[in-house]
Amino acid sequence: MDDPRRRTPRTDAVLADARVLAAAGRLGRARTKAVVVEVLEDCRRGDVAPEDVVEATLARLPRSTVSMRQVLNATGVVVHTNLGRAPLSAAAIEALRTAAGPTDVELDLATGRRGPRGAAALAALAAAVPDAAGVHVVNNGAAALALVACALASSADGPGREIVVARGELVEIGDGFRIPDLLESVGARLREVGTTNRVRLSDYAAAVGERTAFVLKVHPSNFRVEGFTSAVPVADLAGLARESDVPVVVDIGSGLLAPHPRLPDEPDAATCLAAGADLVTASGDKLLGGPQCGLLLGRGDLVESLRRHPFARALRVDKLTLAALEATLTGPTPPVPEALAQRPEELLTRARRIAQGLNAHAGADVAEAVCSAGAVGGGGAPGVTIQSAAVALPAGLADPLRSAETPVVGRVHDGRLLLDLLAVPESEDEALTEAVRRLIADA
Repeated sequence: MDDPRRRTPRTDAVLADARVLAAAGRLGRARTKAVVVEVLEDCRRGDVAPEDVVEATLARLPRSTVSMRQVLNATGVVVHTNLGRAPLSAAAIEALRTAAGPTDVELDLATGRRGPRGAAALAALAAAVPDAAGVHVVNNGAAALALVACALASSADGPGREIVVARGELVEIGDGFRIPDLLESVGARLREVGTTNRVRLSDYAAAVGERTAFVLKVHPSNFRVEGFTSAVPVADLAGLARESDVPVVVDIGSGLLAPHPRLPDEPDAATCLAAGADLVTASGDKLLGGPQCGLLLGRGDLVESLRRHPFARALRVDKLTLAALEATLTGPTPPVPEALAQRPEELLTRARRIAQGLNAHAGADVAEAVCSAGAVGGGGAPGVTIQSAAVALPAGLADPLRSAETPVVGRVHDGRLLLDLLAVPESEDEALTEAVRRLIADA
């Protein structure tokens, strides 16, 4: 009797198949060959029929060379840290393609000589914040604050100079990283003032002295203290600092460059600088809606000293970040500001349309359009609720949707899965609907 395993195709024959060749061009020959070898072993064991080897190989090959998968953010959280924070605009994505090859990032094409690195991106940032006489970009928000502490407060000869900061602003920024640990790690010393819930200008005045490097104000962006509280405005700190000849540094965290009507209590760079802050630090991948980076804005002499500090080299951003940041600042409105501008009634109209389509497909009422409450996320505007709308589905669909061909991440609330549309562009409504349709068809 003929043993079908004897008909197991050769490795080179499988690799020569047109579809496998195309996959190898996309994924690399080594990775593709490893899967072919694996499938051929299964064929020899009798687990895969010889005539099915190519199909089995194609089925096992990964979708792309990276393990990350694009998902639909239907959580209602606009800047979702676990989903990579700010999604980039189409203009920023196109800028990444341009920057991926050889570029003039540090070359003056007119003279053929070395040019200023990222000059156009920095010019765009300066134009977006006219109150900043100097601007600089590093690789994330924590790095921006660390560079300030390293340059202004650390000392190679022993204990560094003091950073005066309110106790209630010594925050933990996520994954166990704490602001005081970050500052002390670069050699600075902290001089804590006030109590957890209350601090006065007199507390700062009593602490500022010969050892003071700067006064730091940190926006407690991922929590909110209510009740018997008090804080000192930036303008008052600036007045004290001028008398004592020390700078005021404000870490606003979320990267809001100018006031936003839906976020009246969120600090922004322009307002802080106008109030007298000498330096403002922020993240670029939150409310600004750009790539991960840290922004330094403020006095020209201070920013220049930071840019020239040796530690700044370790925090330098690459050409991809510079390109995406420039496109974010100069191009069309990025997805994060777009989401914050969404009108709840328009979101509800979209939710009703999606729910009606799903119910018609299922022949039953499996979906319902409901009002919902979204959030900024990413450590921005804690406690602020953003009116939104969602498609409510059975809670049992949550896990299968996350594992779908197009993963959809929602949230389970009161026993139902809510697919909130706040952070879902209208152009993705059909993809979201199709992902749910497939699950309903398979049920």
